[in-house]
Amino acid sequence: MLIKSVAQIIGNRQLPKTTPHETVREACYVLDELNVGALAVLDGTELVGVISERDVIRKCICRSRLTAETKVRDIMTTEPRVISVTESLSEALKIMVDGGFRHLPVMDGSQTVGLLSMRDIPTEYRLMLERYNEYLESKSAPAAVVPSSTTSPEEQRPT
Repeated sequence: MLIKSVAQIIGNRQLPKTTPHETVREACYVLDELNVGALAVLDGTELVGVISERDVIRKCICRSRLTAETKVRDIMTTEPRVISVTESLSEALKIMVDGGFRHLPVMDGSQTVGLLSMRDIPTEYRLMLERYNEYLESKSAPAAVVPSSTTSPEEQRPT
């Protein structure tokens, strides 16, 4: 089956989520329990951020902040980019690659319905995007300059 849309990827899976008022330690328990790398941060039904394992490491552990005392709101990524559930996987991949992040909240109108991970996108899509970007780079690179010869073509022929 060829997967074409974000909806096909997220299907009916549970939204991995936490609240901004929870402690980072509590959020880490949810990450571990669900075996995921990030959580949507919801204040009621409103998406207010994303917290990832990388946020915990860089913004909490590396700065000697106690996970049991630090709130999710203090280290989460605020105003995350989102994608509509009706969008294509290629658009989701483009957003993630351009933004330099690996998790993308999925919206159905104003409701957060999923969290797409880079790992959810088939390898073939990622490889095609890499090859396409390489192609674009090769087209924008200046052509190699071949030094002109001081001899005429007749003089260059072997005798």
